[in-house]
Amino acid sequence: MARPPRVMTEAAQAYSFSRRAWLLGAGQIGLGGLLISRMGYLAITQNEHYNLLSERNRVSMTMIPPRRGWIVDRNGQPIASNRTDFRVDVIPDRLEDKDRTLARLRALLGLDDEEMAQIEAELKHSPGFRPVEIAENIDWDRFAAVQVRQPELPGVAPSRGFARHYPQGAAVAHLIGYVGAATAEQYKKVRDPLYLTPGFKLGKDGLEKTMEPLLRGTAGAKRVEVTARGKLVKELATRPDVPGRTLRLTIDAGLQEYAARRLGTNSGSCVVFDCTNGEMLAMVSMPAYDPNSFSEGISQLEWKMLSENDHVPLMNKVTQGLYPPGSTVKPMNGLALLAAGVDPNDRVFCSGAFQVGNGVWHCHKRHGHGPLDLKNAIMQSCDIYFYEMARRVGYDKIAPVARALGLGQKFDLPFSTQRYGTVPDSEWKRRKYKTEWKVADAINASIGQGYVLANPLQLAVMASRLGSGLELQPTLIRDPFKPRAQPMAIDPEHFRLIREAMYGVVNAGGTGGLARMQVPGVAIAGKTGTAQVRHISTAERRSGVLKNGQLPFKLRDHALFVCFAPYDNPRYAAAVVLEHNGHTVRNLDTPMIGRDIMTYLFDRERALKSLAEVEPSWGGDIRTRMAAEAAAYRAAHAPPPPRPDLDDVAATGSDAVAAATDASNATAEAQAADTAAGNGPARTGSPEPDSEGGRGDGGTGRE
Repeated sequence: MARPPRVMTEAAQAYSFSRRAWLLGAGQIGLGGLLISRMGYLAITQNEHYNLLSERNRVSMTMIPPRRGWIVDRNGQPIASNRTDFRVDVIPDRLEDKDRTLARLRALLGLDDEEMAQIEAELKHSPGFRPVEIAENIDWDRFAAVQVRQPELPGVAPSRGFARHYPQGAAVAHLIGYVGAATAEQYKKVRDPLYLTPGFKLGKDGLEKTMEPLLRGTAGAKRVEVTARGKLVKELATRPDVPGRTLRLTIDAGLQEYAARRLGTNSGSCVVFDCTNGEMLAMVSMPAYDPNSFSEGISQLEWKMLSENDHVPLMNKVTQGLYPPGSTVKPMNGLALLAAGVDPNDRVFCSGAFQVGNGVWHCHKRHGHGPLDLKNAIMQSCDIYFYEMARRVGYDKIAPVARALGLGQKFDLPFSTQRYGTVPDSEWKRRKYKTEWKVADAINASIGQGYVLANPLQLAVMASRLGSGLELQPTLIRDPFKPRAQPMAIDPEHFRLIREAMYGVVNAGGTGGLARMQVPGVAIAGKTGTAQVRHISTAERRSGVLKNGQLPFKLRDHALFVCFAPYDNPRYAAAVVLEHNGHTVRNLDTPMIGRDIMTYLFDRERALKSLAEVEPSWGGDIRTRMAAEAAAYRAAHAPPPPRPDLDDVAATGSDAVAAATDASNATAEAQAADTAAGNGPARTGSPEPDSEGGRGDGGTGRE
């Protein structure tokens, strides 16, 4: 059915028109509102953002790396400072013709094949945003040659800044550490544009790493106006950088360098304390690397040389090395025996052998010392006396005193790598090995072997507490408000008896006669020690135990010495630990090293003269020996393929250090197994260094 046509009245037409007009107007108003809102948002809310974008198109800003704060010794002498540095970097993302640019740079800077191979490898593996170092610490002529040709070399960034400098070189390597360029992982973690700035370096190891927030400072900025094509129009105001703060240490830089030189060709360490307040005066680990080389960018060949060295120069032996302390703990054990009620006049007869059940343990003196009281047992380092006393009182009464004197303790020092050792007792053995403590365990522990392990820092703390009677806390950063140390909860009379015994070790016919001071009016008190590091078979015991001089380096005993001076009013204390030294060379042995380091504190000229007499026989000073070693290694080895990630691993965290640590752990476990089987180091006693005049080498040999 058809629908009738609709009749459109005038009123209906008017209504329809007004509705459409209203809808159209509303739409226009809405669109206008959106446009106004958007304009307001862009002009007001986003004003700063677009101003910055506009400014960035007009102004090019380059961050200026801040000058790192100096590290100075207790007297203000610089240990880590800054020097003017000319350098050239490239930004991979901005290179237009990489091969042509590198060829030009090689010609301008005089780069060799190894350096070019290293640069190529770094460019290949580096993210495009990260600057790659081409040359650092170059002279002005080469720097100027690159700078005037910069428009022809897009992506090349010559810059003038400051580089880290370590005046004492290897002598402070493990104390200070070094700096290096930020890695891609470090940048991704913080997204700080400073990390991408050519010339910026941050701490990679040692104090440079742990004190980074204090030392870094605040970056500056250089602003220049440019055209859309990047052409320079004019220079604008530059915001200067704010240098980092100066870090003052308790270290004596002169003593630090002297101690490093006096360790000679040894693999070892030395720590020196002020007995009045616990301030560390020297902390040396040798051999070491040159932190200047690391900060400038070490080559793969040098890294390989350091990694393959069996003296492990990449390891901080002061905090990472763990050693059986040997007979150096006998004064401390004597203190524990006095606290346990042992009469210092009680005598034990030393026949050279000590039997408990079916086991026989020996003294280092095969035919024995005869009857000895506590004082003479310490002076002569008699093992039998301490075997017997440890059997009587039990090692559980000795262990607490060992911990109180610093063994097994963790100290609040700015080092990220510390190993704390072991002070065993019956509870410790039940927890670790699920077995009971035995007499054999106490016998081995009584001479600082078996399960007992300590680092050189702890041994130096032990010496300082024995000398002062104070509960000294070691400090490395100068703090004038440090609270005074309190007396230890040990009878002062007991300390006096032990100090007299340690005086006798050096000055009254004891085992440390070579440490006797040559400074009038100053006497040193000390204790020598030897730590066995290898398993000695039953067959070798029957045929005669080999001497250290007959053994390869890694199988020789460790040599140790702890001391303080002056004896009657201790001011300084020290510990010297030499890996695999074996007391084989007189002037490279612990007593004479300890004597000379102490002499430096009382008579510097005498100490320097003594060093000058023997140092030439070792091949010269540290720098001379390191240069000769590097030259010999370079001559014997072809340059290996470059490795781009050297900055990613701290020296003290390298594979070489990890391998040395694993080997040390394996040795400790092997000795623990020997001890558990009743076949530990005490079976042969603790060999002591020969007394004065007991060697025929004249002290001129080299290890």
